[in-house]
Amino acid sequence: MLTRLKQVFLGRTLPTSAHAEERLTKAAALAILSSDALSSVAYATQETLLVLVAAGTSGHILGWSVPIAVAISVLLAIVILSYRQTIRAYPKGGGSYVVARGNLGLYPGLIAGGSLMIDYILTVAVSISAGIENLTSAVPILRPYTIDLCLLFIFFLMLANLRGVKESGRIFMIPTYAFIASIFILITTGIFNQLTGHLVTVPLSTMALPKNTEPLSVFLILRAFAAGCTALTGVEAISDGVLAFKPPEWKNARQTLILLGVILGCMFLGITYLAHFYQVVPIGKETVLSILSRQIFGTSPFYYFLILFATPAILLLAANTSYADFPRLCYFLARDGFLPRQLALLGDRLVYSNGILLLSLCAVFLIIFFQGNTNAIIPLYAVGVFTSFTLSQAGMVRHWFKYKGKGWQTSAGINALGTVATAVVLAVVIWTKFMLGAWVVVVSIPLIVWLFLSIRRHYEHVADRLSIQGLAPRSYIPRPKGEIVTHPAIVIVGQLHRGTVEALDYARSIADEVMAVHVDIGGENREGLQKRWQELEADIPLIILDSPYRSVVSPIVEFVSQYEAQHPGVFSTIIIPAFVTRHWWENLLHNQTTLFLKAILRTKKSRVVTTVRYYL
Repeated sequence: MLTRLKQVFLGRTLPTSAHAEERLTKAAALAILSSDALSSVAYATQETLLVLVAAGTSGHILGWSVPIAVAISVLLAIVILSYRQTIRAYPKGGGSYVVARGNLGLYPGLIAGGSLMIDYILTVAVSISAGIENLTSAVPILRPYTIDLCLLFIFFLMLANLRGVKESGRIFMIPTYAFIASIFILITTGIFNQLTGHLVTVPLSTMALPKNTEPLSVFLILRAFAAGCTALTGVEAISDGVLAFKPPEWKNARQTLILLGVILGCMFLGITYLAHFYQVVPIGKETVLSILSRQIFGTSPFYYFLILFATPAILLLAANTSYADFPRLCYFLARDGFLPRQLALLGDRLVYSNGILLLSLCAVFLIIFFQGNTNAIIPLYAVGVFTSFTLSQAGMVRHWFKYKGKGWQTSAGINALGTVATAVVLAVVIWTKFMLGAWVVVVSIPLIVWLFLSIRRHYEHVADRLSIQGLAPRSYIPRPKGEIVTHPAIVIVGQLHRGTVEALDYARSIADEVMAVHVDIGGENREGLQKRWQELEADIPLIILDSPYRSVVSPIVEFVSQYEAQHPGVFSTIIIPAFVTRHWWENLLHNQTTLFLKAILRTKKSRVVTTVRYYL
């Protein structure tokens, strides 16, 4: 029943061989991997103005938004050029964690990985809450249902991404390009109205205007700059997801990154300029983009299309960038033993399903905790992303000095410029946002690194306790030919370790015929396992079952059913090795395949199923 429900909602299970078919075109990749960066234009200008308005609403104060936007656009160009170098150096994918760990060492790599994880989770929370805020800004009757709507859209995004990369690309391309087209129409119309003198401003009630609470100071301007730097979040996603592109992957990724930079820069500068020219003041619950659209288009059908569909859609889908890259980042960390191994497993639709589920749960927690308030979450934003930016670019400088090649000095210079620029911005962000909530991220990153190291120590302890090094080969005792088998045993083998060896010894003690069964899901060293098996357990045949759909349980259940059908009236014992951790919570770091396998074998009426436990 569960399998049928999964097929209804997620589609049929894809074989591992279909991986190449799930790659993205440049158009689809721009929609999936760049939606976070593109959507930031809906709130980046607003965040800048919300800081400046503390000093007043006069033109010479709010006018600072334009030079701030120009400075952010220069920073955007530097970051884009820097990540182009990263893609060239790491054509198989070079996220901040991979680059920092490979060139700067373990701790910088883990800091970059932890920072990015925090940023991706915050991206989902900010994007969803901002999208719903834009929607409720135009339809105030929906405001009481803000949290419910946020949770509903997180569920929708989770479901869409569990269906696979290619499937989610089809779903999200139309809203993304509709938003891009709408923003350019808005900018073009606004500039045309300025040139032709058709400027319409909406008078504001003096009662509604915010009161001055701070003087216009360098600190306030820097705080406004830090708030506007949210426009750069998500820029690194393309370099993280190079392998999601169709071949040639790295060339397509570099071209898409440049296209993203041009589109994002034009939209951000255009909206900021128009907000200044039309004297937009962020007040109440209505967003800057909503006010600006109403002044340019009035309450026309296009206004409602932009505010009710295009903007909420791109903001909601901006979270999809995190859904594309967070599971992949978790895969790299889990592969290296810093996160639970379950996060390294491909799901039915060739995506890292467990990473998608983890991201959704974390985002739900943030939405509920902050009550879907964008302004409450945004101060936590940008610390993580600029930390990873800085470490990644510093790692690239070290990379060029280590692997000198053609034009390496120019590449190193570009990445060095990116390092300095992002480090300065990181310092500004922490300084100006620390007491507003950024301290939470500053404190969380070391805690996450400590968690990574604790998980790694556990896996190293398990590997040490299960090591077969020093074990003597088992003696070969052939069974006489023609002897009737009365009590066969089938031993399930995941890996060849001390727990497996004890299970095989137990099988020899109770059965007159023993066979071992291993399922190859494509991630193991098959030849290495067979070689070690011949060295240690040559007296027991090892049967390796291929699993093109990456299922461990189904091939074993099918094999056992067929074997028992071929041996009617004989009690076959299915032996499952399992190691027992020192503490109950350590079980969360391991697959619970034994539990699922035993449950399904019971439903198939296998009569003797036993577990041989090995205590760590």
